Amino acid sequence: MDENESLGRLAQAAGIDARYWDIHGKLHETSPETMRALLGALGVGAQTQSDVEAGLNRLAEEPWRTALPPVIVARELGEIDVPLRLPAEGGAKTIRWTVRLETGGTRTGECELTGLPVEGTGRRGDVAVVLRKLKLAPLPLGYHHFHLAAGEEAHARLIVAPERCHLAPKFSNRKCWGVAAQLYSLKSADDWGIGDFGQLQAMIDRLAVSGADAVGLNPLHALFLNEPGNMSPYAPNSRLFRNPLYLDVTAAPGFAESGEARALVQSAEVARLLQRAHAAEFVDYKTVAEVKLAVLDCLYNGFAANRASDGRWAAFRAFMERSGPTLDRFATFQMLSEHFGAHDWPRWPAACRDPDGDLVAELRSRHCDRVMFFKYLQWLCEEQISTTAELARARGMAVGLYNDLAVSVDALSADHWAHQTLFVGGARVGAPPDPFNETGQEWGVVPLNPSALRDAAYEPFIALLRANMRHAGALRIDHVMGWQRLFLIPNGAKPADGAYVSYPLEDLLAIAALESQRNRCTVIGEDLGTVPAGFRERMANANVLSCRIFAFERENGRFRRPGEYPPLAAVAAATHDIATLSGFWNGCDITAKAKLGLFKSAGDEAEARARRLADKRQLLQALADEALVPEGISPDEAESVVWSAALACAVHAYLARSPSLLFLAQLDDLALEAHQTNLPGSTTQYPNWRRRQARTTDALLNDTAVQKALTTIAVERAK
Repeated sequence: MDENESLGRLAQAAGIDARYWDIHGKLHETSPETMRALLGALGVGAQTQSDVEAGLNRLAEEPWRTALPPVIVARELGEIDVPLRLPAEGGAKTIRWTVRLETGGTRTGECELTGLPVEGTGRRGDVAVVLRKLKLAPLPLGYHHFHLAAGEEAHARLIVAPERCHLAPKFSNRKCWGVAAQLYSLKSADDWGIGDFGQLQAMIDRLAVSGADAVGLNPLHALFLNEPGNMSPYAPNSRLFRNPLYLDVTAAPGFAESGEARALVQSAEVARLLQRAHAAEFVDYKTVAEVKLAVLDCLYNGFAANRASDGRWAAFRAFMERSGPTLDRFATFQMLSEHFGAHDWPRWPAACRDPDGDLVAELRSRHCDRVMFFKYLQWLCEEQISTTAELARARGMAVGLYNDLAVSVDALSADHWAHQTLFVGGARVGAPPDPFNETGQEWGVVPLNPSALRDAAYEPFIALLRANMRHAGALRIDHVMGWQRLFLIPNGAKPADGAYVSYPLEDLLAIAALESQRNRCTVIGEDLGTVPAGFRERMANANVLSCRIFAFERENGRFRRPGEYPPLAAVAAATHDIATLSGFWNGCDITAKAKLGLFKSAGDEAEARARRLADKRQLLQALADEALVPEGISPDEAESVVWSAALACAVHAYLARSPSLLFLAQLDDLALEAHQTNLPGSTTQYPNWRRRQARTTDALLNDTAVQKALTTIAVERAK
């Protein structure tokens, strides 16, 4: 076997694809350099031929080293296959097993080993090992524990999951709708420069009156408090905890009673900062963080000083106990980031890079009150998001909060620091070249290691889903194709030099179905971009709603008509990464890209504008076919048509006619906002994740044109 052939075999064994087809149907071969780099990132040495041979031997032996795998995932109602890898000779003749059910009961059994058919053979060092399958009768849904006694003791987590995810009950007899918003962008007459949970509650109250079933939100993940300029919700500090800048400070327990906190807010300096933040066109994260954290610190000090008499201290302690070591590590990271003046933990003293190290424990003890403060912030977030979700239910929303789960976390995040072996630190997640970005994308987030995830019996994935489904009626999974494969780019390499790495789709989908049913949370998979063949069909079979975006829903040069959308889908006009309806019509996205030099040439820009004019004609023709074109507008005269509230309402009516279970109108589109939330390919050159609404949410929802659009959507969805 030559060197490249053996390297290819090792890469395949580690889950690295040898090649992939891009969105244009072009074949890309994974280079030996990329294979070696990704193998190293995955913990498999491959720099020399002897490394490769050793790696092949190690990966070949790995499944045979233990009698049971760390986790077995099965589906409900069917027989359960338990793989047993036991010595071919000299072992026990009879095996005994016990299943300890999640609910506390047990199932036991025994059988002669020779009665189980041989399914394969391997080696555990010098010992020959035989694979046999033990078949168990169906078990109830849940997380169970399997114990094997067969001359040697072995244990495995046994997960039994439903075939399909939860769907909101009202999906069975009517189509639902809602409004999607970037929470930070909401404005009120007295906001502190950023949208918060209090404003979200006010918006829910207003939208419920219009008959809305859902409010879609950007990821609410915790960001970097000591460096608030890192504001992308898709490159967070932690996906397990929330951003306390979204707290409505005035609604926090004790604020109304705290003369000290209210005096601080009314002081000349804080009042000046609040006025500046309130008046800013873009969210001034630095000022918002400075003011909110100062007032919250004041509230915490009063809360802690009165712990003996404040009955809420018991609720806070219960929250900390439920959250366990995960919260402790997160709060410790926050404290250390503050202590060292940066969250760039690979540059911290070596002893502090280990979350279980003695120096970290010493600093945690020395700064225990600061650690407690960061836990307090998460408790307040939990309280306010819970209140918000309860309000949505009380107002009769069929779905309620529609949360968003980012594909991963920033490489310098608390999650990565706290669980370093769980991540592939030597690679970043991205996307291969496509029409969206011809050079490919590198998203700056660090991927989970699929083998480490399995070795942990999927506990981190389970915890992640629970944290984000809690209080949510629906959860959008960003880049859901990552459950099957992720495009990984070695650190320092160009996006085009990445390769796909396989993930355990069936296991992750099964766990998602189980958590979805338990949390009564509908799952929506963001399946845009390069989608593997058959992937959408597999998601549909599991009741995972597909994301269908109007701008991308085309066939043979035409926009899909409403009746051509699939029922099991969540439909929207656009996403945070593409132009708003107004921006699309006026070419604002093209202008922004040209200004930032994102086109290769002036000819490419001209071609983009020519295509956009054709798109506008097709859009008007689609509306005309549904008798939705506003009076006086002709598809043949698209170049002279001015975007208007009437046209926006027509597009919303068009999409609302689809048979898809859920339709979301973007608040930006209702507001006729021209500029998109995020411009891929840009960083500080464009106000990504910072733009605020021009009007207060109250004024916007009182607007006659917006009211008409909401009424139109409700009428169309009721048909």
